[in-house]
Amino acid sequence: MTASNLAAKNGRRVVLTDTGEELSPYRWIILVGLITTAILEVLDTTIVNVSLPQMAGNVGATTEEISWVATGYILSNVIVLPLTAWLASRFGRKRYLVSSIILFISASFMCGTSRTLGEIVLWRIVQGAGGAAFISTVQATIREIFPREQQGTVQAIYVMGVIIAPTLGPTIGGWITDNYTWPWIFFVNVPIGIVAALIIGLFLTEAKHKMQIEKVDWLGIGLLAVGLGSLQYVLEEGNRNNWFDDPVITRLTILSAIALIAMVIWELSPRNTSPVVNFRVTRNRDLSAALILFLILGFGLYGGVFLYPLFAQNVLGFTATLTGLVLMPGGIATGIAAMFCGRMLNGKVMRADPRIFIWTGLTLFIYSMWSLAHLTPQSGEPAVRLALIIRGLGLGLLFTPINLVAFNSLKGVEIAQGASLLNLCRQLGGSFGIAILSTYLDNMERFHATMLSTHLYPENPYFQSRLTMLQHYLMTRGHDAVQAHKMALALISYTVQSQAATMAFNNAFLLIGISTLCVSPLVLIMRVRRKPSTNAAAEAMH
Repeated sequence: MTASNLAAKNGRRVVLTDTGEELSPYRWIILVGLITTAILEVLDTTIVNVSLPQMAGNVGATTEEISWVATGYILSNVIVLPLTAWLASRFGRKRYLVSSIILFISASFMCGTSRTLGEIVLWRIVQGAGGAAFISTVQATIREIFPREQQGTVQAIYVMGVIIAPTLGPTIGGWITDNYTWPWIFFVNVPIGIVAALIIGLFLTEAKHKMQIEKVDWLGIGLLAVGLGSLQYVLEEGNRNNWFDDPVITRLTILSAIALIAMVIWELSPRNTSPVVNFRVTRNRDLSAALILFLILGFGLYGGVFLYPLFAQNVLGFTATLTGLVLMPGGIATGIAAMFCGRMLNGKVMRADPRIFIWTGLTLFIYSMWSLAHLTPQSGEPAVRLALIIRGLGLGLLFTPINLVAFNSLKGVEIAQGASLLNLCRQLGGSFGIAILSTYLDNMERFHATMLSTHLYPENPYFQSRLTMLQHYLMTRGHDAVQAHKMALALISYTVQSQAATMAFNNAFLLIGISTLCVSPLVLIMRVRRKPSTNAAAEAMH
């Protein structure tokens, strides 16, 4: 940033740059509060997963029933996310953020004190609604309070928190549960949230740009809630209930499609003077390309976090602790890559073309999926760790430049609207990813098991050789011939299932890589602003 001096305006201190741009002298303190809230919101998406069995035992719930502790949070989060720009304009950014933090930590405390399934699910829904404000409103606020030449760095810090938190969530949740009890997963949010609320309440000012809201778009809000709520339920429960074999899933799918189509039509209608979601902002081609990329990156980010622990523990035999430790270097690699990327993209005129980083990140991410798609049941910890480090580097090089390009040509209220849509796509991408991958994994495992089993017949010399070898080995260990024969068959069956599971996981990782490859041409339509416009001072703020 150029030289600046302190000035007073309306009784508050501001920093004036040489171009006359107003900046808060407390913006780095505000950033701490903003990033903290964003990390809390994303972390609470996955931190409960490893604690669900203990919760189920304490509240007397089945495995299927306790899954609603995770589902309820994501469900309300997805519904409120598109509304955040409208809510921030309606009630004021500062008031909305602080109120959301208070709602989040209050619900967190109530989750920890809940003793029945209904109570904890209710408060998780409230917690998800409060947390929805943190991601998109935080991102839009960061875009406004920092000048253009610092956007690379601050966006990189934001990206680090949002990407690394869901990866570390299960590890942190497991450690807290093992060393304390599951309520502390929620209680730790309270003091952290209070500090963040105080920072934002004391130092953050109201946004300079607000949507003009003439009346409340109740029809749009209703259609949005019904459409996204039904869609999220279908994605969360579809695989468990055999998808369209379940009449409830079928009806909710139809209801979701009708409600979402009607919502888009209504929000774009000239008769709707105060749309709750401004889809017209998607006419910006940079934002539209970023929305699709974020949808697939959400697929890859959350899909990878979903697949890897299952593969590591069920196939490779890793413990939960070792699984988390193998994930950690990848998270560190993400942070390093994001900070490097942010440093290179700082400046009013970007030092490097962000599309170069996006292409590099896509290449590394696709290669990491290719590597994970070629692991075997004998793969050791080093092979898995290397693939995850490459994945982490790729993710670190993707999110920061995509964010910068997406917001580069957005101004004023468009920033908050674009941020809410970007984060909705990331969240929906994760929901679609987990739903698709879980179904795909089950189907491919059955397919491979069936195909491998066709080779297990007495006339196959390889099968007979393997059976005889195992039987003789077991007999040398003291088992009689009949018992050794049965045990040898069981070992072969176990090997087939292990190989089938490995091949299914390989196919799932490859599916993520192919999906990413298919959307990579979207980078070609992204534009990069090379010269500062004549209104540099205003654009530096927005």
